[in-house]
Amino acid sequence: MAAAVRATPEPLSAYLAARVAAAEGRAAEAAGDYATALAGWPDDPAVAVRAYREAMISGDEALALRAARVMQAEKVAPIDVTLLDLAIAARKGDRAGYDAAIAGIAGGPLKILSPVLKAWAAWDRRQPVEPALDSAGKEPVARRLAEEHRLLLALAARKMDDSSVRLLLEAMRPPADTRIAAAALMAGHGDEADARRLMTDPLVDAGRKALGVKPDLGFGVSQLFVRVGAELASDGPRPLVIALARTALIADPGNDRARLLLAEALSKDEAWDAAIAALAGVDPRRAFAHRAAVVRVGLLGAAERMGEALMLARGLATAKNATVDDWQVYADQLIAAQQPAEAVPWYERVTRADPPLPWAAWLQYGGALDQAGRRDEADAALARAVALAPDEPLALNYLGYARVERGQDVAGSLAMLERASKLAPDNGSITDSLGWAYFRAGQPGRALPLIERAAMAEPANSEINDHLGDIYWSLGRHYEARYAWRAAALTADESERARITPKLSR
Repeated sequence: MAAAVRATPEPLSAYLAARVAAAEGRAAEAAGDYATALAGWPDDPAVAVRAYREAMISGDEALALRAARVMQAEKVAPIDVTLLDLAIAARKGDRAGYDAAIAGIAGGPLKILSPVLKAWAAWDRRQPVEPALDSAGKEPVARRLAEEHRLLLALAARKMDDSSVRLLLEAMRPPADTRIAAAALMAGHGDEADARRLMTDPLVDAGRKALGVKPDLGFGVSQLFVRVGAELASDGPRPLVIALARTALIADPGNDRARLLLAEALSKDEAWDAAIAALAGVDPRRAFAHRAAVVRVGLLGAAERMGEALMLARGLATAKNATVDDWQVYADQLIAAQQPAEAVPWYERVTRADPPLPWAAWLQYGGALDQAGRRDEADAALARAVALAPDEPLALNYLGYARVERGQDVAGSLAMLERASKLAPDNGSITDSLGWAYFRAGQPGRALPLIERAAMAEPANSEINDHLGDIYWSLGRHYEARYAWRAAALTADESERARITPKLSR
């Protein structure tokens, strides 16, 4: 008994540390601590569930398997656990393990995957794939997946020439992931021409030749899991999307598209470090490298690693083969780093792109000029945005508000802001702009209800609360004014706080 009491604190402290690490997005540390906790409590399903999820996030395959066995023994395993065994079997070429995993999938919620999985097993064994694909029956999702993989399997088996498959794919108009998989198979055959004709998606750099693959069972499984995960990525259950992406990587460690999908899913949970780590294995020579670099810039910025984000973004923007998207990414990062003067020339490049870009490019260019203090040039750029999109509330709002702040054409600016507010009545920032314009025009009574409404819609917006305080003060409601200014100071940046703080001592 005494020995058991002494042993208990180690897994307990590890479990508590794992919970903290997981909450802070340190997935690798959390997985390590959960491994210690699970070793101390080897039959605890609650620990196993958490350990499994962190293992899938961090890529700790051994821990995921240990946790999966505990959950399966206790009959609390989530639906995606069966994917793990199947992916490992596919990678190893373990046909018996693969068949056993398919049997588990066929009887559960993911049974729509079974026809394609069985078809790849048949291809691997040089057997006819049609019976497995035909077993999809009339179930629409299973049928759609089966039809897409029928063509991929034909390419893998060299039963159709690449040009015929390309024409069929173009007629089917399948999603990007199916086209990319087909292009990889074609390039693996040495058919770069047909492969490139399918590369019409921003996910890949069609100029890179190193896309080709030699298919195996892991390739087929991985492509299926990515295809389903991408379909669920926007609003599906994130643990399942993460599991699909991770098991796609386990089945085929060379599937860089799976890394992008995994990073996307992790970023939605604000697991920035884990998402960045997911992209670390992308091959810089291959077709997903550029897209991965762009995504990495955004993730580094979101993780407040601005120096790294700017360095990577600058490298993309100054490369010989840089595109308008690279200039845009770098300019956006400079704005996020509060360097508007440096962003101006890059946004200007974007506006001069061929073919011409829409109003949003001019809006961003004008915004950068405005923040850099180049007011007249900003006015011209913002006016161009409004001319290109006279019914876009954001363009109307920015130009109208900028002119009101300078006391320029107040009547015309009010009309612009009134139109913007009618087009976007629920936008708190636009409501604030209109209210502030009324205040600057000497109509505080008309301004107040609008600014109050805006503050209710965006209570953490320091500029709106600052405006509210100014209007309260002008109306003699000094107590409420100070309250609003205090609220503004709480969320203001350093420069805004320096401007707001003196008001509190009035």
